[in-house]
Amino acid sequence: MMTTIKETADQEEALFEAIASLRSSEEVRRFLTDLCTRKELAEFSERWVIARLLHAGGHSYRDISALTGASTTTVGRVARYLQQEPHQGYKIILDRQK
Repeated sequence: MMTTIKETADQEEALFEAIASLRSSEEVRRFLTDLCTRKELAEFSERWVIARLLHAGGHSYRDISALTGASTTTVGRVARYLQQEPHQGYKIILDRQK
């Protein structure tokens, strides 16, 4: 059975609401541990480290790649989402954590 675009959007919204209902970092950890594979969590964590390094400034993409083990392509993708894309999800959290 094919999933329609509306069903996918509804499923994503349900996931976003579930995440928003979590009350502590411990609850987030427990939920994401159940939801994601270890590899997925490692990839999310790596992207978050990259976003923090980019936001702090002072590092080239190659420096960040060497520090994190991520490809320069991944560093560039995170940079694009941090600096250019309209969602600004990374920026919301980075600004809150100042």
